[in-house]
Amino acid sequence: MAQNKLTGRQKAAILVVSLGPEIAANIYRFLREEDIEQLTLEIANLAKVSTEQKNDILEEFYQMLVAQNYITEGGIEYAKEVLEKALGTQKAVEIINRLTSSLQVRPFDFIRKADPSQLLNFLQNENSQTIALIMTYMTPQQSASLLSSLPPEKQVDIARRVATMDRTSPDIILEVEKVLERQMATVVTEDYTSVGGIQAVVNILNNVDRGTEKNIIEALEVDNPELAEEIRRRMFVFEDILTLDNRSIQRTLREVDNQDLTLALKGASEEVKKRIFDNMSKRQSEMIKEDMEYMGPVRLKDVEEAQQKIVNIIRKLEDAGEIIISRGGGDEIIV
Repeated sequence: MAQNKLTGRQKAAILVVSLGPEIAANIYRFLREEDIEQLTLEIANLAKVSTEQKNDILEEFYQMLVAQNYITEGGIEYAKEVLEKALGTQKAVEIINRLTSSLQVRPFDFIRKADPSQLLNFLQNENSQTIALIMTYMTPQQSASLLSSLPPEKQVDIARRVATMDRTSPDIILEVEKVLERQMATVVTEDYTSVGGIQAVVNILNNVDRGTEKNIIEALEVDNPELAEEIRRRMFVFEDILTLDNRSIQRTLREVDNQDLTLALKGASEEVKKRIFDNMSKRQSEMIKEDMEYMGPVRLKDVEEAQQKIVNIIRKLEDAGEIIISRGGGDEIIV
């Protein structure tokens, strides 16, 4: 099959296969369940791929990454200029069009390059819905800085709006951009854009200080317990154990049932396994490894439930002040 007749999914399947199983497994961690299913189906249906075709797709992928990097550094026009010099006008336009049509160039691009204090001065008097919309296009660090600087009651309202935001009309995005255009440049999208959602607010809360996080979560627990619980559940996942210091891991392990730990580690990365084994006695680690070996295949659902039990213990220990989860707001400093 000719490369120019391949669908995006077929190219993605060839790319993933070309990168090898270890890298492919890491890529899968960042995909949605439905994307994983579609990609796996494409991989299963792949016919024989020539070396030339594989190399062409790897080169195309590399060019897209380079172009995206140029856009991030200097904007669309800068990227187009550099690509034209390197690849010619036609190829440069093709790559830029693919990137912009797939919405990798997002509205409010100028905001991500703005100074946090300027953003606060400019946005603090806007209504909560407008701030929530703009925050979904900021980096999590920028959003965290802005959210932490706002009054507590406004923090909760904005966090709630970000979490429950789904899809926003390009007309509304354009209207908000026009409010800013006298002072800043604007970037306009032509398609409906998915913004906000629970993960968006989780990314923000993972970067604010502990006081701001607690204020928002506690208020949401009263107003919308289910939303608060889902946000709390996503804020620290099992693989984030790597961010804990050794003392915190050792304190956590004292509370964990060995059977739950054995089951949880069956689905953990080698890095997480090593970190945990390094923080227990040689005798205990050998016992857990032996139990894992004799346990045999287990259901993914059971592994996830065991991992969640351990995550719940970590959150309880943090709430009690017995361990510290490092976050972006500066409260990880110990004195």
